[in-house]
This record gives sequence, structure tokens and C-alpha cells, in this order.
Amino acid sequence: MADSTKLASSTGFLSRSRTVAPSTWSRWLVPPAALSVHLAIGQAYAWSVFKPPLESSLQLSGTQSALPFQLGIVMLGLSAAFGGTLVERNGPRWAMFVSMACFSSGFLLSALGVATRQYWLVVLGYGFVGGIGLGIGYISPVSTLIKWFPDRPGMATGIAIMGFGGGALIASPWSAQMLSSFGTSTTGIATTFLVHGVVYALFMSMGVLLVRVPPDGWRPRGWQPPQIAARALITTADVSARNAIRTPQFYCLWIVLCCNVTAGIGILEKAAPMITDFFSGTATPVAVGAAAGFVALLSLANMAGRFVWSSTSDVIGRKNMYRVYLGAGALLYLVIALAGASSRPLFIVCALGILSFYGGGFATVPAYLKDLFGTYQVGAIHGRLLTAWSTAGVLGPLIVNAIADAQKAAGRSGPALYTTSLYIMIGLLAVGFLANELIRPVHDRHHERPVPPVAEKGQVR
Repeated sequence: MADSTKLASSTGFLSRSRTVAPSTWSRWLVPPAALSVHLAIGQAYAWSVFKPPLESSLQLSGTQSALPFQLGIVMLGLSAAFGGTLVERNGPRWAMFVSMACFSSGFLLSALGVATRQYWLVVLGYGFVGGIGLGIGYISPVSTLIKWFPDRPGMATGIAIMGFGGGALIASPWSAQMLSSFGTSTTGIATTFLVHGVVYALFMSMGVLLVRVPPDGWRPRGWQPPQIAARALITTADVSARNAIRTPQFYCLWIVLCCNVTAGIGILEKAAPMITDFFSGTATPVAVGAAAGFVALLSLANMAGRFVWSSTSDVIGRKNMYRVYLGAGALLYLVIALAGASSRPLFIVCALGILSFYGGGFATVPAYLKDLFGTYQVGAIHGRLLTAWSTAGVLGPLIVNAIADAQKAAGRSGPALYTTSLYIMIGLLAVGFLANELIRPVHDRHHERPVPPVAEKGQVR
């Protein structure tokens, strides 16, 4: 990371000063730049496509084949936390370049690992190196989008983060087609990884070239900052990342995000076997193809929720939006626990709602942070908050899988494998709901000193 910082300062193209937008620049070019990164790194949700061929060709267990994905999610949160300040300091172009280099290199290392039958290289490449690319890439456009769209921060971040949720819709069939064409031997898998690394590097480079930051003091034409009295939680002051982690608001929001993500990822990681188990004893059990279609539907709900619910939060407020995520999410889990096995459509609708809240929670949290802490170092604060995702990424699958395994060992089957997990998720969402209710405006002792206003304000459309 230190070498990358040196590169940012010594290479003019990657420096923040070279990304300041001219007066003719349209802010609507920034969301596509963010999407080019998020659609690429969203491939992480399609890792399961590689699990069966890896297990077969390298004689791996299911637990072993999950290691690259699990390490990638852990590194996402850690790299976002520790790299957030560097992202703020060096700017979005530097961050997108680092993300592109790490994410693509992760695939290239994985290709080498499979070709040489050294699985540790796959774990190192995709999980560790690629995971750093995930974290830096995830937060790279956040503060930039919020600065370009102070009038619609939820919508702006929702557009970009929607790409992360929808990346698997592109990557899953694309990866499956390549494995079908190249084969599922070590040579075929290595070739597939190699193609991924090259194509994603080219695709993400579009964001590196296109991204811009607004001039100092810029604001949308005709827009004025909201009055604090209009919405108590929205501040016009700024809080540094260092001060933000000293506030109770940060830790309450950490709990909120962790609980919401744990509840969603618990279903997402176990989706196909869960729906199969729920209806295994019925007259029309769920076929493998139908279970795969259910997973695709969940991905669509995850993606749509990131845009729809985050945009809704611009109207009803972030706190109210999280009341919906957590309160309605708990009710949907309760319906599945009590009546999900009696109706397949009911089960599917409830699961889609839960996954839309899961995605919406990710997309709304940057705007929630902006409301509480201002725009000064919102990217760095967001990075630190994503350690909640790292925690939830381990906790959610662990709860669902461990309990299902224990119930199966006890001779139970069908919905009984998941009933206890469902009630645990309801409890977690209740904890998150309470934490959200405890969030109050940040005390002004944490605010940065106001800076003198600039003489002129740019008028970029």
C-alpha cells in the first residue's frame, strides 16, 4: 500500500489534482465510472460457479473450496478499513487503479495456482490479493459520488453499489460458459481465470479513465444545503474519520449494518439447498435447475434493492429506511419460520424481500454516514464501517451451516434444519433495530473547524 501511495504522488495521471473536473464536465458520467468497478468486483458473488470444478479437479472439500471467497470478504472489510484514509487522500482514480491491479492480479495468481495444482496460490490470489481489490474498489467511488450528488446521495450511491449486487448476474453465466468451452480440468479452469483477469482489467480501466472529482466548493445548480432543523440527523458540519470512530453513532451503525448483513447473507450463502430442503417432502420437490433460478432471483432482488430502497431513503430519511430493513425483515423471517414450508410462492416472496433489504442496507449506509458525519472523510469512515461486513460474512454462514449440520446429525430434515437459524436472525434484526433507534445527531465537539468559504463556486451541470 505504501508503494501505491508513492505511485499516486509521483505519477501525475493518478494524482488527485489531475482528476478535478473542468467546468463542462457532467456529473452523470461519474456513476458509469463507479459501475465499471462495482460490476467487476461484484463477481465475488459468483464464486460458487468455480466450486464444483475446483473440488473435482483438485480433490477439495466444500469447506476448502469456500476459502477464497471467505478470505476475500474478510479482506474486503479489512482493506476498506485500513485503506479508507488513503482513498480519501489520493482520490478515486488512484483507488480504482489499485483495485483494478489487485483484483485482476488475484485472478492471474489463481490461474497459476490451478495450472500448477498449488491451491494455496488460489487462496492467496483470489482471497488475499483480490480481496484487497474488493475493499478498495468498493469504497473508491463512494465519497466522490456523494460530493457530486449532495441533493440525492442515496440514489447516487445506490446506482454504483447496485453494480456490486448485480455483478454476479454477468459473471455467473459468463464464467459457466467459459468453463463449458475450456473444460473443467485444471487447464480449463486456469484459462478461465486468466481470461477473467485480463477482461476485468480492461473493463475496470474505463472507470480509472472516466472518474472525476468536483472542484472545491462546487454544488449542483440551484441546490442549497438542507437546514439542520429540517431533519435532525442531517448535519452540514464535518467529522474526521479519526473522530468518527470515537462516537457512539459509529458503533450503533456498525451494529445495524452487521445485523442486517448477517441476516441477509445467511440466506444468500445457503439459498439453493435451503429451498430444496424446505420442500423436499412435498409432492413437487424443487429441482436443481429451479433452485439455481431461485438464486438468480435473489441476485436480482439484491441488486434492485440497492437502488430502489436507497433512493427511497432520500425521501423518507435513512433512519426510517433502516426501520423498514430491520423491522420488516424480522417479520419476513417470522413468516418463513411459521408458514414458509406451506407455500412455495410465500417462501420465495419473503426471501426476495429479505435480500432486497440486504442490498438496500449496503447502498443506504454511505448516505447515512454522510448525514451523520458530513462529506469530509466519508469514504474513510465507510471503510472502517465495512469491518461489520467482514464479521457478518463469517457469522451469517456459520450460524446457518452449523445449525443445519447439527440438526441433520440429530436426524431432522426439511424446514427443521433451519428453524432455529431463522429465529436467531429475527433476534439479530431486533438488536439492529434497537441500535438504529439509539442513533442521535453527532455532538458538535467532534466537528471539524469550519473553513473560510471559497470565493467562487463551480457550476458543473
